[in-house]
Amino acid sequence: MAESLQALIAASIGVLETADADEKAAAAAKVARAARAAGLLHDPLIRGEAPSPPKRPARPDRPELLPPRSVPKRSMGSEQGRAALLHALAHIELNAIDLAFDMIARFAGTPTYLAMLGAETVPAFIADWLNVGEDEARHFSLLHERLATYNTRYGDLPAHDGLWEAAEETAEDFLARLAVVPMVLEARGLDVTPGMAKRMEAAGDLKTAHILAGIYADEINHVRVGTHWFCLACTRQGLEPIETFHEVVGKKFRGRIKPPFNEAARSEAGLLPPFYKPLA
Repeated sequence: MAESLQALIAASIGVLETADADEKAAAAAKVARAARAAGLLHDPLIRGEAPSPPKRPARPDRPELLPPRSVPKRSMGSEQGRAALLHALAHIELNAIDLAFDMIARFAGTPTYLAMLGAETVPAFIADWLNVGEDEARHFSLLHERLATYNTRYGDLPAHDGLWEAAEETAEDFLARLAVVPMVLEARGLDVTPGMAKRMEAAGDLKTAHILAGIYADEINHVRVGTHWFCLACTRQGLEPIETFHEVVGKKFRGRIKPPFNEAARSEAGLLPPFYKPLA
């Protein structure tokens, strides 16, 4: 299936076009396994016209999508509040599946990518984002399974569309996508996930706390992947990475970069304080 870049792009678009959440997660894992079994890429160049990813990925009819400030907030001290947190996290992970496969389908092997990074880097870039997508699919499945213990399914509660709005904002800008999604939005997860795990543990939900600890460890690597490719693209273009990050985030990120920061985890991922502290 993944013997050429066109085939892999088509398979990635297939993930994006899968509406059912559980089926999307299964499709993501299947594409990653098949590509790995095929040796990822024997031909890392686009020959002719490659298929284009959709502007928006297919999604189930539910959850209802509200503006971020309109999504009800519930205390984790109640079972309903913990279910709401799990639902919100599952929604984030479903978006993250699409973001990983959109990274491949939208950018890998394009003229912009090749001009910045060169054809020889395409297999490693795709391998990294396939691994990220496979991780996100596993995270969604774990959280959705855990939601069932709270008599809740994905879609039962409202959610917001902020993550995909960030994707649309950066759809035409490779450096901005790398900066905003893994280096801003996923990095925020490094700041807040340990606290969520501790609160779940304090509430007696040790299983969810364990799942969150595993997600946290994976997300450090995801931020590392995004930071690596952003810095490499900057360096090959003769751009200073930190200055470029500040410029790109200032133009393309609508939210705020808020402390407190998990400096240890961010630094482990290669995202050093000079990247984000001046923007806080």
